[in-house]
Amino acid sequence: MVATPASLEAPTLHLDLPDPEQDDLSTLEFHARLEQAWELCDRFDLQTEIWRGRILAAVRDREKRGGEGRGAGFLQWLREREISKTRAYSLIQLAESANSLVGDGLLEESSVNNFSKRAFVETAQADPEVQQMISEAANEGQQITRKQVRRLTDEFTAATSPLLPDEIRERTQQNLLPPKAVAPLVRELARLPEPQQEDLRRVLKEEPELDRIKDVTATARWLSKAAEAGMAVRALQHESIDLEKAMQEATRLDMLGLVADVVGQAQQLEQAVLKLHTSWRRLGGLHERLWLESGSSTPYLRSLLQGLETLSGSNLRVSLGELAGGKRLRLQLVEEGADQLEAPPLQQAA
Repeated sequence: MVATPASLEAPTLHLDLPDPEQDDLSTLEFHARLEQAWELCDRFDLQTEIWRGRILAAVRDREKRGGEGRGAGFLQWLREREISKTRAYSLIQLAESANSLVGDGLLEESSVNNFSKRAFVETAQADPEVQQMISEAANEGQQITRKQVRRLTDEFTAATSPLLPDEIRERTQQNLLPPKAVAPLVRELARLPEPQQEDLRRVLKEEPELDRIKDVTATARWLSKAAEAGMAVRALQHESIDLEKAMQEATRLDMLGLVADVVGQAQQLEQAVLKLHTSWRRLGGLHERLWLESGSSTPYLRSLLQGLETLSGSNLRVSLGELAGGKRLRLQLVEEGADQLEAPPLQQAA
């Protein structure tokens, strides 16, 4: 059944908010009532966005029926309603998650109202076993918050993840280790290659204590951070550089965090140089065009362009400002072809 415009009635959401001027209302109770009202808004938003996602999915699926310009109608539909593609597909994903949880029989349709919006999204992304536990609680009428979902997810991950040595899983199941400390370890281990995982598991197996878990979590985080940044730094893409062995040496010297910071800063610098080059070329092209089209009868425009020559030419000069004592920075930009530019020789330690 399709509702006609005449039959549509806007649902009313009425909330009893506390009076900010009520002096006999404690601050604790005031904020508790506001939090309750906020959660009700969250649940109202969740139902609305699930249905928006279903509507968008219907529009998208209609456009999949072939023919030239396939998908154009969907994009036009989004533009008319000022909805980005990213937003549209996140709503569609939310609707598909709802259809999956309800369609698979895990969750009753009416129980969706027991979730906050963020709790529902996290439940949809959780392991099937966690979804089962959360859905059972929601079907029993319990109000589900994001904090509850995260707690259950952490408990399940810490007790069952194959990335952990048996000693850690067993101590977690016996409540000797807190899941909220073990779960981050699992997430960091998952980002590492198998050899590094095995090295860290060996350390954990020898000392399955909380302090060691925190140390290994930090080490895994630095390893993944350095590896990800190192893969992106072009200056390190040299056949004589072995990033993995370099990180092993840094780990042995307890300098892994410093290495990760160095590589991260190098990545940021390279990205800044690439952005600088793009802006410099664009400014140079616009500068030349304006110079050619303005003519000699525009002395003020010419003066403006002459002032910008410190930025548009091959030698850039930029003031570092009063905080740097009025110093100026001078950079020379020279474009060379790949066949002209050779990597600088690596300095060998004496």
